[in-house]
Amino acid sequence: MMFTFINHYQILILICLMGILTSCQSTKKLTTTSFYEYYRSLPLHVSVTPQHTETNNHQSFDVKFQSTHHQEVTGILSYPEAMDGPVPVIILMHGLGDRKEVDYVAGGAELLNNAGFAVLRLDLHNHGIRQTDKFDFSFEGETRYRTREVITQSVFDIRRAIDFIESQDRLDAERIGYFGISLGGVIGTVAAGIEDRIKVPVIVLAGGNINLMFGLSAFSGKHKNYLSVIDPINFVRRISPRPLLMINADEDEVIPPITSKLMYNKARKPKKIIWYEAKHRTIPVEKAYEEGINWFLNHLK
Repeated sequence: MMFTFINHYQILILICLMGILTSCQSTKKLTTTSFYEYYRSLPLHVSVTPQHTETNNHQSFDVKFQSTHHQEVTGILSYPEAMDGPVPVIILMHGLGDRKEVDYVAGGAELLNNAGFAVLRLDLHNHGIRQTDKFDFSFEGETRYRTREVITQSVFDIRRAIDFIESQDRLDAERIGYFGISLGGVIGTVAAGIEDRIKVPVIVLAGGNINLMFGLSAFSGKHKNYLSVIDPINFVRRISPRPLLMINADEDEVIPPITSKLMYNKARKPKKIIWYEAKHRTIPVEKAYEEGINWFLNHLK
């Protein structure tokens, strides 16, 4: 399970308290985007190697490049069969505990390739072949800062992935989309909020107001400061005027639907949200990809 939230009744009480506290507070807010500034001229040290392990018909390459904090990012870049000049590219990100080769990501990459998009799928920080350490992914307890680092480093990695895309002649760096699922959606909301080179984000099974998991201590300065640079609610408004699509499950037991509604309400137009009658792991993934592809076809021009 990605998050351990309190129950829905307690969440509603906290939302009411949030409204009261917000009305009493100054409108001045701490800017969190500066946390993700980095040295854009940092050498990428790119490695692109033809791949022969996957069975689809699309030309695929194993990719490595240098990110911030001495991290090497691993990915797979695949191209559509028909190409007439540089093609738009979708950054595709998996969920907690998975990797770039997991079935719902590999299958989604093929659907996106078939629709005419190049796809760059990455291993999140400390996931897949990048995993160097095993620990409980939790926003409480001894591992909370290592948990936060998974999110923050992955945001830096996405920004470096865009630097990589700009270095590739066959990719159109002016038409970059993002499709992130679960933890990949949380991270993608933060990344899209600070990175305007992501033109069209599609966020699946994600929500905001992560502080709600802390119950009545949700408003403490300790928890708010800890979460400030990773809570999507602090970044989602910055996506506008770029078009945002959210896809969620109305019986999600991992990401409570109320947190997705709060994030959607915080977002500015243009935006759209789609709900499926499903749980976190029973969402019709292929239909979600179809909706995302239609969104990209309409907006990633």
